[in-house]
Amino acid sequence: MNLTTKALLSAAAFSALAAGAAMARDMTDPPPGYEKCYGVSKAGENDCKAGPGTSCAGTSKVDYQADAWKNVPTGTCTKIVTPKGHGSLTLPKG
Repeated sequence: MNLTTKALLSAAAFSALAAGAAMARDMTDPPPGYEKCYGVSKAGENDCKAGPGTSCAGTSKVDYQADAWKNVPTGTCTKIVTPKGHGSLTLPKG
């Protein structure tokens, strides 16, 4: 392998890692104009963070799981009412 090939492979690997990091950030940070709202998603419809035994988006097992969140328009979270109560801007303790 010559020096040019090694440089191209290194650049490609770096680009792939940077893209992966950007995607990971995008999955946890709400887009502009939205906020994370805990406890408001139906089973399998959460945007990310669904507690023990789940990995990320779409993995919540029950409706309105307290530690699963969904992106909602800013200012609407605590106004959302579910059979288990209001949406929360903070992760429940416990």
